[in-house]
Amino acid sequence: MGETYNVGGRNERTNLEVVETICSILDELKPRDSGVYKDLITFVTDRPGHDARYAIDATKLETELGWKALEDFDSGIRKTVQWYLDNDWWWQPLRTARYAGERLGHA
Repeated sequence: MGETYNVGGRNERTNLEVVETICSILDELKPRDSGVYKDLITFVTDRPGHDARYAIDATKLETELGWKALEDFDSGIRKTVQWYLDNDWWWQPLRTARYAGERLGHA
């Protein structure tokens, strides 16, 4: 009781790899009128401590509880992007009322 487990699928990626994957999926599922989504990526220098990669060691969870991810990164990120495309009714009001896309947390 009181244990802590990391949930992960052994799919380490850099931030840039995650963003480029999302861009590629969007190019396929919802192409832009001009250019590709990757053209929208910008690099900023004023984010000290920003994560360079995403990685979780789920060994304890897998060993002690026998849990294993059913999705790998590629299938999971594709399903996630598709969900957001299919469910703009859920997130669009949040963009309108609370967050208009401005940069947050910059120095």
